[in-house]
Amino acid sequence: MTHAPHAPHAPHPSHPSHPPLAPASGPTRRALLVAGAGAALAAGCAPGGSPGAPAATPGGSASTGAASGGLTPGAMTLFNDPAYNFNGLLALGAAGAGAAEVGEVLTAVNAINGSGLSAQTYVETFRSLGDQLLKAPPGAPADDQSKRFRALRAAQYYGQALFFVLGSDDPGSEERLYRAGRGAWDTFCDLCEPAAVKATVPYGATPLPVWFFRPDESGTPRPTVILTNGSDGQNVDMWTYGVPAALERGWNALVYDGPGQGQLLFVDRVVFTPTWEKVVTPLVDWLAARPDVDAAKIALTGLSMAGDLVPRAAAFEDRLAAVVAMPGCVEPWLGFPGEIRQILTPDKQQTNDIWNKRVVPELPASAAAVMKKRFEPFSVPAMLEARQGRLFTDFYTPATRIRALSIASVIGRIKAPTLVLDYEGEQFYPGQPRRLYDALTSPKDYVELTAAQGAQLHCSPMAPQLHCEVVFDWLQRKLASG
Repeated sequence: MTHAPHAPHAPHPSHPSHPPLAPASGPTRRALLVAGAGAALAAGCAPGGSPGAPAATPGGSASTGAASGGLTPGAMTLFNDPAYNFNGLLALGAAGAGAAEVGEVLTAVNAINGSGLSAQTYVETFRSLGDQLLKAPPGAPADDQSKRFRALRAAQYYGQALFFVLGSDDPGSEERLYRAGRGAWDTFCDLCEPAAVKATVPYGATPLPVWFFRPDESGTPRPTVILTNGSDGQNVDMWTYGVPAALERGWNALVYDGPGQGQLLFVDRVVFTPTWEKVVTPLVDWLAARPDVDAAKIALTGLSMAGDLVPRAAAFEDRLAAVVAMPGCVEPWLGFPGEIRQILTPDKQQTNDIWNKRVVPELPASAAAVMKKRFEPFSVPAMLEARQGRLFTDFYTPATRIRALSIASVIGRIKAPTLVLDYEGEQFYPGQPRRLYDALTSPKDYVELTAAQGAQLHCSPMAPQLHCEVVFDWLQRKLASG
């Protein structure tokens, strides 16, 4: 998920509202692409992770009223920059699942603000916190239970650092930072009781790593939930947004890295695919072959941009008993500001000339960092250039791949009962959850989580427990009845 500098609107997922779109025409086109796109990117309006609620200026500072009003008032404003604030709220919200500690997060926030908020201070602070947690706690050597949850929190903090590393002084450390977080996650999984089953599932030339969580080792066939991440979340987010909720109900939960995510992106260098059914079908095959899985009760959830991927898979994979899109999304490309979308033309050379000659030279550094983050899951060259501190030169190819994620033409094929979540102040895909819901012809439900519940913004970063209650209570009804 999540998680905000998300891209053109700054991550996390990664992590609230889109600026008005001005028409591109005649002599004003350049101004729109440079000034307009810069402001929109810094505010964070892209697919996947997401920034904070308020819009931001090209320099990254929150606009008037952002810090004290709007959807992140008072104590909900950890950072004045909405992208960093969104990510910080995600970390804080994860405490309810043991994937963060309130005191640790707030201490890190104070340290970052005290040093001066920047990608560098954010990355350094959270990376150091992850390193610290992999050591013994004060007082005595850690037993396995302490090691387990310290590793989970370390995975969270490494993920926080990873999100912003491309904008830091050491973008080339991205893969090492990913591996640190992955190592912490694997340590946590090995220490679970019972230990998560770690395996790989066939997918083209690059198998999908999976982590299968069970309530016990009895072998009893159980309902199973496949948890799907978004465009820039990490495995630890799937713990926060589903694994404990499944285990507490006596269900199994499957976490995986798909193309464009985790190991497949940062190590294997495989980018997102629009045909997500080719990812999910092998997972269903693998689960259905296990004696501890009730093959008639396999559900699929999708967080952040996976609110587009999961309905796509459900349009072609008929064995799913229920589907949840969190939030619903029909066209991830529309999550980018109009000033950015205007760059893409039918002609590759023309598109890249506009990008390189008219946009890049005047793109604010903050917006450039967001673009690096937002586009890397769709272009290996863009990722490798970003690791060298450079902005990609081929805009056309990744932009075309993002646009190809549209599921508008296949929604009518979905047969499984579907829950579509929406969020008050949804900053990446406003209006799209309702659009998905309206287009569904299968049994369907729509739920909006609100500010009155403390569950506003993309993926309810401050209320993942409420989020899970809504999702899993709905799944309980559908799986019990079906």
